[in-house]
Amino acid sequence: MNPQDDQQPSLSLFAGAAGQPENPICSGKGCRADARWVLVWNNPKLHTPDRRKTWLACDEHREHLSQFLSVRGFLKEVLPFAEWTAAEAQAQAGAQAPPQAEAMTQAQPPAAPPGA
Repeated sequence: MNPQDDQQPSLSLFAGAAGQPENPICSGKGCRADARWVLVWNNPKLHTPDRRKTWLACDEHREHLSQFLSVRGFLKEVLPFAEWTAAEAQAQAGAQAPPQAEAMTQAQPPAAPPGA
């Protein structure tokens, strides 16, 4: 028996891990279409107010999944997948930059013009 057979599949939104699809897929039951939308939600009975969970949706399932979350009062926003991934990447990059580096770049005086 292969030891990998006992491993649980990863639930990551992003590709890159072995066995993960190249493009993130829709969260709709049985759907294998590429995700085009991110549905950002929160269950206030389970999560702190600042916690955000995400479902992915294709064009076909966006409305159905949005209604499912809205009826329960969980849906916070719906964003195009490309916009959400760009914002996430920017947030990750900002979180990884050391605070000193930002302060140093802001504190440096402008370069003197040549011959000054």
